[in-house]
Amino acid sequence: MPFAYESGSAASIPVIRLSLDARSAFLRRTYTHLFLAVAGFVGFELFLFNAGLALPIARGMLSVPWLLILGGFMVAGWLARSVAASAAAPALQYAALGGYVVAQSLIFVPVLVIAQLRMPGVLPAAALTTVIAFAALTAVVFVTRKDFSFMRGILMWGGILALVLIVAAALFGFELGVFFSVAMVAFAGAAILYDTSNVLHHYPEDKAVGAALELFASVALLFWYILRLFMSRR
Repeated sequence: MPFAYESGSAASIPVIRLSLDARSAFLRRTYTHLFLAVAGFVGFELFLFNAGLALPIARGMLSVPWLLILGGFMVAGWLARSVAASAAAPALQYAALGGYVVAQSLIFVPVLVIAQLRMPGVLPAAALTTVIAFAALTAVVFVTRKDFSFMRGILMWGGILALVLIVAAALFGFELGVFFSVAMVAFAGAAILYDTSNVLHHYPEDKAVGAALELFASVALLFWYILRLFMSRR
């Protein structure tokens, strides 16, 4: 979501209105934090798998109603986003980002365990596809300099519709199928365009951590559904 600060302080002014040096520094901080978030995600997953914790965690999560896990994850995500977007103290922003990375890592464990056990080789393919897609979408925004903030309403309604379908599938026991995964890949791609545009046009220079968190959330969503799409073809 774009920021709309009314204060005239330098910290609340979107970076697009600041000097080229300030914008460049903000972009470097944002994408450095994004890289560290992705590295933290990968590192935590490797730790869980190498320590033999991933399988017990996956079994425990699969024995609990998925809606409870999804609800807990949504609450954690909302809290992390709120803190990262509004907290003035850098320590709180970093805590929000770190907590969100841990939450994403845990919710990914069951699908990663299934992929590793049943479909060796699919994880690197899905990860590479995600990296290529993210790089291409990022390039679109940076080359065109287009403001994609008009997509906010579309993404909100699309997110609500997707959530309703996920809840209905969990309650009534039907599979959402390949077409849903394809639609969610498109949705995640649109979210990356939107988030990247906000980084370029709307974030103030003291919210690089919050910007990185939003980008990380969209990249994780893209990876999740690309992985599910690849797994459905095996």
